[in-house]
Amino acid sequence: MFFTRNRQVLVQKGVDFAVRTLTGHAHYGRFPRQFAGGQERASKLDTKSRESSGRAFSAASTSALWLDGKLESGSLPQSTDVVIYGASIIGASVAYNLAKAGMGAQVILLDQDTVTDGRVWQENSGLVGAFKPTLSQVKLVQKSIDLFQELTDKGLPTGWRQCGSLNLARTRDRMTVFRRMKSQSTGWGIECSILSPEQCKEVFPLLEVSDILGGLWIPTDGVADSMLICQSLLREAQKMGVKIVEKCAIRSISRAEGRGQAIETSLGTVYGTYFVNCATLHARDVGLLSDPIVKVPLHAAEHYYLHTKQVDGLSPEAPVIRDLDGQIFFRENDGRLLAGGYEKNAKPAFEDGLIPPNAASMQLPVDWDHFHVLLEELIKRVPCLEEAFLERLSNVPEVFSPDGKWIVGESPEIQNYLVATGSQNVSTAGLGFAIADLITQGYSTVDIHDLDISRFLGLHNNRKFLRERVREVPGLHYAIPYPFQEFETGRTLRMSPIFPAFKESGGVFGQTMGYERPSWFDQKHCLDDNGVPKYRIAATRTFAKPSWFKYAAEEYNACREKIGLCDYSSFTKVDMWSKGREIVDLLQHLCSNDVDVPVGTIIHTGMQNKQGGYENDCSLARIGPSHYFMIAPTIQQTRCKAWIERHMPPGGQISLSDVTSMYTAICIMGPFSRIMLSELTDTDLAPKNFPFFTYRELDVGLANGIRAFNLTHTGELGFVLYIPNEFALHVYTRLLEAGEKYGIRHCGYYAMRALRVEKFFAFWGQDLDTFTTPLECGRMWRVKFDKPFHFIGRDALMKQRDEGVNRLYVQLLLNDHDSEVDMWPMGGEPIFRNGDFCGQITTASYGFTFKRQVCLGFVQNLSPEGVAEKVSNEYVLSGDYEIEIAGIRYGAKVNLHSPNLPTKYPDQEREAYKATRDKSDESSVMAPKLSW
Repeated sequence: MFFTRNRQVLVQKGVDFAVRTLTGHAHYGRFPRQFAGGQERASKLDTKSRESSGRAFSAASTSALWLDGKLESGSLPQSTDVVIYGASIIGASVAYNLAKAGMGAQVILLDQDTVTDGRVWQENSGLVGAFKPTLSQVKLVQKSIDLFQELTDKGLPTGWRQCGSLNLARTRDRMTVFRRMKSQSTGWGIECSILSPEQCKEVFPLLEVSDILGGLWIPTDGVADSMLICQSLLREAQKMGVKIVEKCAIRSISRAEGRGQAIETSLGTVYGTYFVNCATLHARDVGLLSDPIVKVPLHAAEHYYLHTKQVDGLSPEAPVIRDLDGQIFFRENDGRLLAGGYEKNAKPAFEDGLIPPNAASMQLPVDWDHFHVLLEELIKRVPCLEEAFLERLSNVPEVFSPDGKWIVGESPEIQNYLVATGSQNVSTAGLGFAIADLITQGYSTVDIHDLDISRFLGLHNNRKFLRERVREVPGLHYAIPYPFQEFETGRTLRMSPIFPAFKESGGVFGQTMGYERPSWFDQKHCLDDNGVPKYRIAATRTFAKPSWFKYAAEEYNACREKIGLCDYSSFTKVDMWSKGREIVDLLQHLCSNDVDVPVGTIIHTGMQNKQGGYENDCSLARIGPSHYFMIAPTIQQTRCKAWIERHMPPGGQISLSDVTSMYTAICIMGPFSRIMLSELTDTDLAPKNFPFFTYRELDVGLANGIRAFNLTHTGELGFVLYIPNEFALHVYTRLLEAGEKYGIRHCGYYAMRALRVEKFFAFWGQDLDTFTTPLECGRMWRVKFDKPFHFIGRDALMKQRDEGVNRLYVQLLLNDHDSEVDMWPMGGEPIFRNGDFCGQITTASYGFTFKRQVCLGFVQNLSPEGVAEKVSNEYVLSGDYEIEIAGIRYGAKVNLHSPNLPTKYPDQEREAYKATRDKSDESSVMAPKLSW
């Protein structure tokens, strides 16, 4: 019926199609001379139809906004403080926020298109949703909403309407997601409520709700018009001195004197202290124009918007509807419906890498076959759509990063080269605040580490990789966010030499920074039908007890009572050296711990920023008087190296080499690990010769040059062996042979996670970030205020030490929680103290020794107004705690420091080391007897 009613408009637009009827039968033809019989096929939209199916997204005239003559395209100056490239909503927001900060006269905005007639802005849905996967994204969206309201209050056109949004659930797991979001909203400050199917129908009467289990209503969500907002932002920015230069394409970017950039354009060369790449669809190509190349990993996919004509019964106040399980959304737009979705198998756009230079030529041919999956879901959810008249179906390119998140921050390759991109959605306006902060004060007031461009490697910028990944990423926007989600595309990129052996041993793999590493081992199901070891990607498709639980339990027990062998090869490894003391002095400046220690010592230290937060959390082994070997988290591979290079003195006196791919790292842990390793080396491994937290170079088996660390990153007794790749398989084989009599077992990262959470070990990117300080997480003993060098962040940490902290890192053990049937914590759950909200969980895992769920997180002392006040040990220990998981609260016992876990084989070294120290109350330490 939908196609029958819309024959005329489709014929006028010359739509090429291979349309399926709603019963699933395919019919081909030039739609719709004969619905079933025609054999003609239109190859593309004609020129006229392309023009007619362009923007027309707002009722307001695009050019009418500029009739006051206040927006003019200027000439290119020779130099300025900030050059912004791309008049996207992000670029306009950056210009506006810098102008508000008083820098208007020092900012120019360039675009290769014509800004004043509106052709530079691509069509988008205009949806503004408060909920995002991380708190940083939530805060940036709120910044966007504040900006829209600010412009609206000034009487400027924005199209902003706070109509609310209704998210629908068809499955029990989706309802679980909604209940988790409702719990999480307490800490994130988002108003929302769970609705029944009948209540959903009341909110939007046109809905079909017979297959709906419920919904999540978010009244603060809304819609806005990105074109109107861009125009308003640019007009206001220009009033405050920002210069706009149209039809100015960048040819190349090179380093100028100092820390500036020389930007060669089609209109000449301009020198800027800062350059901001906001070019959205062209951002990757712009990155390739610089020397050195700046990696901005983005790829466009086809993205569809269905526009109807007037729909009877559609209220102008209708909310946004997201049918997440159907992968669709729709909204009211001037009495019409605007609908779209995120199909599970997206189509890459511009696969040849040639992106048109301007928005007017970017309209893509529509593919009714591809859109039909979404159309069926739309008609199912809103049956009246079948009777509606079609205005147009638009196919516009939308960019996606490899992980689907926005990209923001200073590029690792070039100082003062900033990037803000990752989507054309109206919600990205908040990124302008973060960029303005970075330029005006050196850091963002919103922690953006999870969005930082340094989370990528060169492999992520490979165009073939991006083309493959972009088929998957759009569909994940509406997929159920199960714990430990893994990508299906772009796999088996980085592998250690022992990867095939792990696969044969039953490894089930996760991926971090492109590196394959086992999550758990399942020997029984590792062969395919032909008896060949198969490659398996880890999956946890439940919010309760996972299918891999028993495997992780066995691996955990091996690490605690026998020997576990784990692949640590993905960890970041960097060699640093100099001829003299230059490297020592540099690290003393960067590190809050004292690194001027005897050769052979390992130092665990943070590298703090000026606010005292963690820019890096690492272990440093002093290999020689002027030689250090750094081990950092896997996700820090780009970030930590860039942080060090930014602070290196000129002159080339210090050398830095990323050797991550040169070494295979094998961790052996457990009470028999020392005895077993002693059988394979001539080096005396006795504690007096090779004590805890020291480094030695060993021969193992027939191999030499192996860097051995006496630590495990989980608190267990053991060693990490950094093996030159050519020896990796040999050493691995010898370890398995020698360990057989001790019950050695392969172990994956889920068991490692359980070990470190029980031992109260914080990890960067999960528990630690750029706003977390050592004093807040019990690591003050690693901060050496009295060392002879003034390290970065010292003043901020001393001030915090004197004034006290506003939050403390704690471990919480759940009571009355049945891990067999109850939903498991997965991070982000709210913590309640004496019934009042006081913080959120950062990491959670099942504790196999505690035999209960263990959560790590931060506790605050919040006033009734929500202001964080000082927190002491006594305050934390005097409260009664609860953790809310999907709407249900469970009591919890609080620990302030590392517990002493009982073991059959107590070891003085293992028990002496604790992740947190200097806590006065020992009563929170777990006693050997288990009373629960």
